[in-house]
Amino acid sequence: MTGNPIFRRVLLKASGEALMGAQGFGIDVSVVDQIAGDIVEARELGVEVGVVIGGGNIFRGVAVASKGGDRVTGDHMGMLGTVINSLALRTSLVKQGVDAVVLSAIAMPELCEGFSQRQATAYMNAGKVVIFAGGTGNPFFTTDSAAALRAAEIGAGALFKGTQVDGVYSADPKRDPSAKRYERISHDEVIAQGLAIMDTAAIALARENNIPIIVYSIHEKGGFGAILKGGGRYTIVAD
Repeated sequence: MTGNPIFRRVLLKASGEALMGAQGFGIDVSVVDQIAGDIVEARELGVEVGVVIGGGNIFRGVAVASKGGDRVTGDHMGMLGTVINSLALRTSLVKQGVDAVVLSAIAMPELCEGFSQRQATAYMNAGKVVIFAGGTGNPFFTTDSAAALRAAEIGAGALFKGTQVDGVYSADPKRDPSAKRYERISHDEVIAQGLAIMDTAAIALARENNIPIIVYSIHEKGGFGAILKGGGRYTIVAD
């Protein structure tokens, strides 16, 4: 270990859209490699890392429902998208010399192992990066909720939410230049103000389990490690 990280075990939530890079769809391998590189840096600090990735770069279940389709089927399709992204991240991590395993909430033994809290914890204790695929395994729950759930199950000290911006703002800073940026805000304030950093269920689950949420830009290379070392630019959501 080359430093004294502020957390020993964390859960990183990355959006599927982040994996697209400048593309309009799919996976930009250079972006996945950069995210994997940031995880490698965290591991070198001695931090145990779990990861949840969304599937929005491939499919969004709500898109089916919005056009009159079956929401449950749409969400199942979205869960499969998260498995594709998780396998891509595992490939990048292994390529960079880090042992990683994908655990899916939906059984697909030919592709990856099924999720269990006990197995996930055992892998993390052994130093592996654990990538949680398939969301919660249930329709009507987002991958944000899956991230908060997995963070609680593995006893994470913090939930890192990698976004397109460098923290929590009162409005979308790309659309409203006057948006206020928060250095710190409580879970309750996020819910009360309707700030769209994660869905309400995820925020509430993190609050109930006393898990701080750290919101930062996933596109800033080295940003993950910088925060773990006590620096970086981010907003912390904590009570």
